[in-house]
Amino acid sequence: MTYRNTFTPPSRRELLLAALAMAVVVLASNILVQYAINDWLTWGAITYPFAFLVSELANRAHGPAHARRIAYVGFAVAVAASLLLAPLRIALASGLAFACSQLLDIHVFDRLRSGRWWRAPLVATLLAAMLDTAVFWSIGFAGEDLPWVTWAIGDLGVKLAMGVGLLLPFRLWIGRNA
Repeated sequence: MTYRNTFTPPSRRELLLAALAMAVVVLASNILVQYAINDWLTWGAITYPFAFLVSELANRAHGPAHARRIAYVGFAVAVAASLLLAPLRIALASGLAFACSQLLDIHVFDRLRSGRWWRAPLVATLLAAMLDTAVFWSIGFAGEDLPWVTWAIGDLGVKLAMGVGLLLPFRLWIGRNA
């Protein structure tokens, strides 16, 4: 199965739901990254990969311009809320990591969209997850007296595994909406 190259404009409802989903994922992740599961992992690692799924579904259905719009709206809402609910350093690190990784994810997904159904979401997610991890952890936690390097490694491992695992809901969604 390959992707279509024409896109339908999103309805106002679709735009709002996608932006809300993105904001909820990022806000939850910014809060949950503060809670360790163990020396290798925080709860935020489990929720954050859904941000890539949201942008890839938007990209698949309505194209990269719509996906960027979702990323920008989700970014603005999530960073504003995070500034109120998370420490400033985490909110800023998250915002920068989010912007860089989402724009990379959207670009890579769009460049690979004409291939097999799984290639674009898998490659885009894996590359974006690596960038997100490097930017977020080096800004958000460097210099802190916490096991942030091992958290970053654990975080990346979970993001990569979730990237593979989220192929199933992606495939089910595109199959239902084809």
